[in-house]
Amino acid sequence: MSAVCQVTGAKPGYGKKISHSHVRTSRRWEPNLQRRRYWLASENRWIRLRLSTTAIKIVDRRGIESVAAELRSRGVAF
Repeated sequence: MSAVCQVTGAKPGYGKKISHSHVRTSRRWEPNLQRRRYWLASENRWIRLRLSTTAIKIVDRRGIESVAAELRSRGVAF
């Protein structure tokens, strides 16, 4: 499963790790993804989303119904 947030689309960042001797090696910064279950009252069922912590705050502010409607319009399966 790829490390991508279903709401914000946050992906890993890529760069270099630089040691004390200044040797550069590749590394990646993973987004802080969490699996969350939300109750969709309109469909009378639970949905499970893989969200970044920023997206969890977005769902708390806007509500799961509006976020689910936006995801459905983008064609995201949940």
